[in-house]
Amino acid sequence: MLEPPDADRLYAALLARDPAFDGRAWVGVATTGIFCRLTCPARKPRPENCRWFADPRAAQQAGFRPCRRCDPLAGAADGTPDAAAGGQGLARRLMAMIRADPSRRWSEADLAGLGLDPSTVRRAFRRQFGQSFLQMARGERLRESLRTLSGDRDLIEAQLDAGFDSASGFRAAFARLFGHPPHLMRGPADLAADWIDTPLGGMIAIADDAALHLLEFTDRKALPEGLRRLSALCGGRIGLGRRAVTDQLETQLDAFFAGRQPRFSVPLRLHGTGFQRRVWQQLQTIPAGQTRSYAGLAAEIGQPSATRAVARANATNRLALVVPCHRVIGADGSLTGYAGGLWRKRRLIEAERAYAG
Repeated sequence: MLEPPDADRLYAALLARDPAFDGRAWVGVATTGIFCRLTCPARKPRPENCRWFADPRAAQQAGFRPCRRCDPLAGAADGTPDAAAGGQGLARRLMAMIRADPSRRWSEADLAGLGLDPSTVRRAFRRQFGQSFLQMARGERLRESLRTLSGDRDLIEAQLDAGFDSASGFRAAFARLFGHPPHLMRGPADLAADWIDTPLGGMIAIADDAALHLLEFTDRKALPEGLRRLSALCGGRIGLGRRAVTDQLETQLDAFFAGRQPRFSVPLRLHGTGFQRRVWQQLQTIPAGQTRSYAGLAAEIGQPSATRAVARANATNRLALVVPCHRVIGADGSLTGYAGGLWRKRRLIEAERAYAG
């Protein structure tokens, strides 16, 4: 599903100088023989004169020269394939290194030791993943700690395996994610929390034997608060591990991102007011590849004057993707706020066009 966007979408991004496309695509101008970043401040060409490229090397091989204003080869001075790919290859290579040793505690000095500029790496990761390399590395270490804690290992051993230098550092990172320290998540529990990898980043899934209660991207700022509220609703009985529902969800997420399954059938438990649940249930009726405005959604639930309340309910959704709040956009077609990050919302809407087709 997550294929490069079409020419119309790229041209719109060029006109808007959309920073989300910087490093994802380049434009060659047939009338000048120059290629640019999509964020270039130069005068915009007509659409029929644009040629689109996935990396600077392809543009050069097609006979285009780099623009002197936007410097599309910035960061490519070493001429490596990674740099020539605008940071995408660099990000993939470093992610492979993170996953090969998930407990490693990375620093900017480590990047410099590899002959890399930390600021270049930071920009490449933010373009590709919406967060920095060091944030991705910390998330991988925390995921490793989840795996360890779900067994019967001692907390100190789990801490060392996850690459944290001190118990306080480990507890602080864990508390930031879950809202309470790790020892409160051991032992019998009604709900089980686990990590699921997706092409858009790691997600935390919390389920019991009957339904999915929460699905959030791990870098969402409101995740700790959502976990605290869920913990309060179930008396604090959230543990680490998996349920059959989690396995079912992971299978459906894989099929969704592979373009095989536009809808989710995993059973859900919607924690909210009666109004919020009506909004969330209506969101689930929006087909993949389509969008709604907040006003349109309010009209669909029979309360056309409740646009703001619908927007608030949309923002408090705790079941990302399966309750597709990313399919709600502004009345003018603009991408409005999305707790998982506008870059994810943009990529999801672009990818779901394949389902509409």
